[in-house]
Amino acid sequence: MLTHLFLQFALIGAEWVMWVLVGLSLISGLIMLERIVFFATRSININKVRLQLSEFLEENEYEKAADLLKASDSMESRVVLFGMRHHERSAEAVEDLMAGALATEKTRYARFLTFLGTIGNNAPFIGLFGTVLGVIGAFSNLSEGSQEAARQVMGSISEALVATGVGLLVAIPAVIAFNAFMSRVKKSTAQTDLLGRTLLSHLRSGGRDGGV
Repeated sequence: MLTHLFLQFALIGAEWVMWVLVGLSLISGLIMLERIVFFATRSININKVRLQLSEFLEENEYEKAADLLKASDSMESRVVLFGMRHHERSAEAVEDLMAGALATEKTRYARFLTFLGTIGNNAPFIGLFGTVLGVIGAFSNLSEGSQEAARQVMGSISEALVATGVGLLVAIPAVIAFNAFMSRVKKSTAQTDLLGRTLLSHLRSGGRDGGV
């Protein structure tokens, strides 16, 4: 009884699986485009910013340092700016505050990436599922025993294998993009640490005059 029910489901065909893959491909493409724009508009020259920040901090020009950081919506600028606004506290307290801000920024930077990674990992299996459904349908036709059905089996199996190919076609760009974006998140995190330690070094040396 149960086997018969599953067989009837399989005989629906694999076309709906192809549509699922097409939908996932479109979603994946939109996520990639959105993340490319996101990261491109938040890229900074970390060496230039760090040198300018150091100069302002050495002169206790917190207002100018804040203006420098406010000019960018990057993870690096937002985290350090958050810490700078509390520069009158101890360096340890500022470090803890920036750690919390960094966690929030990493979540913002990694938005949608989990979904993108899920597509990359599972699209091949969805395609394989479509192939299995197609093969089941092909052999079901073959079981009818007609010569016409026998001639159509190989063609049906070939069409079923397309689902596996489409699954891989969806997965490969998603995996590449996921790895590239995660690398960008790690780079921004490292740069944030560099910029944050520039501020902490100044605070630990006793520079606390001024305000933001």
